[in-house]
Amino acid sequence: MGLNIRAIINVLGLMLMINGAFMLTCLSATFYYKCTDLIPILVSATATIGLGLLMFVLSRIRTRPNIKRREGFLIVTLGWMVMALSGSLPYMLSGVLPGLADAYFESMSGFTTTGASVISDLRLVQKDILLWRSLTHWIGGMGIIVLAVAILPALGIGGMQLFAAESSGISHDKISPRISDTAKRLWGIYVGLTVAQIICMRLTGLGWFDSVCHSFGTVATAGFGNYNDSMMSFPVAAQYVTAFFMLLGGTNFMLLYFLLKGRWDKLRKDDELYTYLAIIGLFTFGVMYYLLRHVGMGWEASFRHSLFQVISIVTTTGFATADYTHWGQAMSMVFFMLLFVGAMAGSTTGGMKVVRHVVLYKNAFAEIRRQLHPNAVIPVRLNGRSLSQDVIDQITSFTIFYIVCFAVSTLAIAFTGPDFATSMSAAASCMGCTGPGIGNISPSFNFSFFSDGAKWILSWNMLLGRLELFTVLVLLSPYFWRVRG
Repeated sequence: MGLNIRAIINVLGLMLMINGAFMLTCLSATFYYKCTDLIPILVSATATIGLGLLMFVLSRIRTRPNIKRREGFLIVTLGWMVMALSGSLPYMLSGVLPGLADAYFESMSGFTTTGASVISDLRLVQKDILLWRSLTHWIGGMGIIVLAVAILPALGIGGMQLFAAESSGISHDKISPRISDTAKRLWGIYVGLTVAQIICMRLTGLGWFDSVCHSFGTVATAGFGNYNDSMMSFPVAAQYVTAFFMLLGGTNFMLLYFLLKGRWDKLRKDDELYTYLAIIGLFTFGVMYYLLRHVGMGWEASFRHSLFQVISIVTTTGFATADYTHWGQAMSMVFFMLLFVGAMAGSTTGGMKVVRHVVLYKNAFAEIRRQLHPNAVIPVRLNGRSLSQDVIDQITSFTIFYIVCFAVSTLAIAFTGPDFATSMSAAASCMGCTGPGIGNISPSFNFSFFSDGAKWILSWNMLLGRLELFTVLVLLSPYFWRVRG
């Protein structure tokens, strides 16, 4: 059997309608703050909903379709591209970013939770557009696909393959036997964390608008803020609150669910959780020591800035309370390395994910032992269970492809003009869905100076990183289009 084109169009239409509905919620800011973007937002939402409805109706499916892995890969990849394209309409029609390359970059950065921006001065952007920027983060954080999966069964469409294609990590353990119930419960946790942070941010003295927008960006581990200096001018309490919720956003949501259910045994046995917390702890105190010793910063400030920046980069959020590139070359290199870490699988983060580093590390030491004892059977264990060779091979292949894609995109960006450090940092930052980097894209700058060609390359990097490479790269294989069934 060939591809089920009608099922693909049907789901894409549903996603566009959901996206358009989210756009309409930005009209609340338009009316409340008396913004002048009523027509651009209304036209963008109407066009998005109209096109989605047309696709949905014309591809009506009377019998339950069978969405297999091939359809799942196509729906997820095309879905993200279509969402980013429709999401660029408010930027273009409002005149904030009239060019397609800029608007698409900003939109893709939002939906992939990268947080890299090409808007030069956020003070000139009205609140309804700022709300839309933050909403794209929140939609993309848990994944519009997971949202669609939660309601697809009600429409007679199974969603297991969509969930498997979009979800991050090396395993897809389900909370519930039904995948739609799993998606709903994950979204429940996601919404709960968002509401909790909004309340906490408001208690620190921030206004409701800033509390909402920055909570959307934090729980989604994204990074779009409302100010040119990110969170550098925010109250100290708000910075600590944000650091805490970034930490939660980078945690496997399955573990958060088990935590809420009192299943502490799941947390105690999780190797990735221990490694994730250890990385944050070690780098936080290492950077803190450097700031105390070489920068002359006070104890509280050095701890806060170290903790915030380390959590922000490891969780691929990208918010900043200070520009770490001003702390010297050594710190620039430290934070560049952190761009390749990522947080936990099953979280809202991008990057390589801690679990892959854990498995690679254990496999490397197991291989050393195998060299010493060639006849011994030495398994690689994760959470007390042996991993199959297929899983290890998959992680090794992912790492190789990640490095190759990073190298190729670095070279391609460098050919468009930027210096090597900036090109390398931009490629790593966008593939890791982090936002800031080193060079000319440090937390004090943005991506507006890149050429249109570089912005398209970086937009592609964001898509690759958000969908974990294989979901996108498999579509480039001739075998994908030849295989049947």
